[in-house]
Amino acid sequence: MNRPLRVCFLLEGSYPYITGGVSSWVHDLIQGMPEIEFVLFSISPSEEQTLKYKLPDNVVEHLDIDLSEMKTIKSSIKNKKNTLKYIKEMHEIFGKKQVPSMENIVDNMSEGYYAYGDSVKSAVGWEMIIHYNRLHNPIYSFSDYFWSWRSSHNMIFTILGSTFPKADIYHSVSTGYAGLAAVTAKIRYGKPFLLTEHGLYHKEREMELRKADFIRGYQRDMWIKIYNSLSRIAYHYSDISTSLFEYNRRIQISLGADKDSAVVIPNGIDVERFSSVKREKKAGFHVGLVGRVVPIKDIKTFITMSKIVHERITDAQFYCIGPTDEDPAYYEDCVKMVTSFNLTEVFHFTGRQNVLEYYSFLDVMLLTSVREAQPLVILEAYAAGVPVVSTKVGNVPEMLDYDERFLASPKDVERLAMNVSYIHSHPEEIAVHVEQNKEKVNHLYNKNDLYDKYRELYRELTDGRDRI
Repeated sequence: MNRPLRVCFLLEGSYPYITGGVSSWVHDLIQGMPEIEFVLFSISPSEEQTLKYKLPDNVVEHLDIDLSEMKTIKSSIKNKKNTLKYIKEMHEIFGKKQVPSMENIVDNMSEGYYAYGDSVKSAVGWEMIIHYNRLHNPIYSFSDYFWSWRSSHNMIFTILGSTFPKADIYHSVSTGYAGLAAVTAKIRYGKPFLLTEHGLYHKEREMELRKADFIRGYQRDMWIKIYNSLSRIAYHYSDISTSLFEYNRRIQISLGADKDSAVVIPNGIDVERFSSVKREKKAGFHVGLVGRVVPIKDIKTFITMSKIVHERITDAQFYCIGPTDEDPAYYEDCVKMVTSFNLTEVFHFTGRQNVLEYYSFLDVMLLTSVREAQPLVILEAYAAGVPVVSTKVGNVPEMLDYDERFLASPKDVERLAMNVSYIHSHPEEIAVHVEQNKEKVNHLYNKNDLYDKYRELYRELTDGRDRI
């Protein structure tokens, strides 16, 4: 009897410890393919995190590694001199926006060997650190540069020295460290690597770095260069790469993905589940945002917009529907804003909820994010019969048919408020629009089609190959 296909998901800072679109996507895909065994290799910023999902029965193994931990070397290096030479060459190639030969590095670094100690203590490694500090970081202290170098390289060496669960396919849902893990596993075990991107990892990290005030000068440039290089490596070594829409596919190709194996697979939702919502009009006008209370969702813009809308529509109520515990300081700022705007009676932080209950009465579903890919909540709202107003991020303009009645630039609170007010004052026109959206979701974004497409990719990658 043949053993089931086994797929290893490689996950960085998401499932099963963080909720959100990517995590929901992974959880649904696993549940939707009960005939496949899945193993999880999750990469976390700290240890002993709390699971946010009950793992499905077909998840047969879960290994989590803490990137911040300094690992103890458990095996020896095959050829220290050559390996350190390859690491130095990798740095030089990073600077030229090229892809290094990862085979040379992985083949010389066995499981359980972490090169950080040897690279710093060696003459080659120390000379390299001094050289790049003088070249790029002359006006800041060497200690600042060194600790940034230490942190970034410890993470890379941790991945390269890891032991990965055995699988028939290594499926990463981002580039970055998860993508590097998939590349390492592919080379070490001779198995195919499938890359799925929702957003663009290197762009998201760059945005975070440019906003951070604790990192400066060449330290910031070094981190951005590393993230861009990790993405190039993942694109180059992936056997198949998928994106949610054509624009992102073109970016993948421009950074090294093979155009013949880079494919677009849109998101999908349980259309039947969300279409089953029974809409019941409640007194007043109800505006909801489904999302985590974190900066990327820009809840502060939602609050500011709510103040403007409430001045125009006095019976309006506003709901921020999602977890509030991922960034406590940001959540506290948002609460203070609500209080300062005198909105405490009409603005509600609901925490985690069954969103179907809110889709049953919301008059508008709002997205104020500064960055998204192809938000599942828009598809859910469409299927449930709720009109959507959103910022122009990711694939959202296409999802909203480039209709300016429902779109605004990020942080444009006046435009968002105007669009929400438009929905309030044009109920008959919006009713027709809602029915069109329902039909579109059913035709283009059914997750049963998504499962079939990934089943086919899994079959394509394993056809003719030996199973583990």
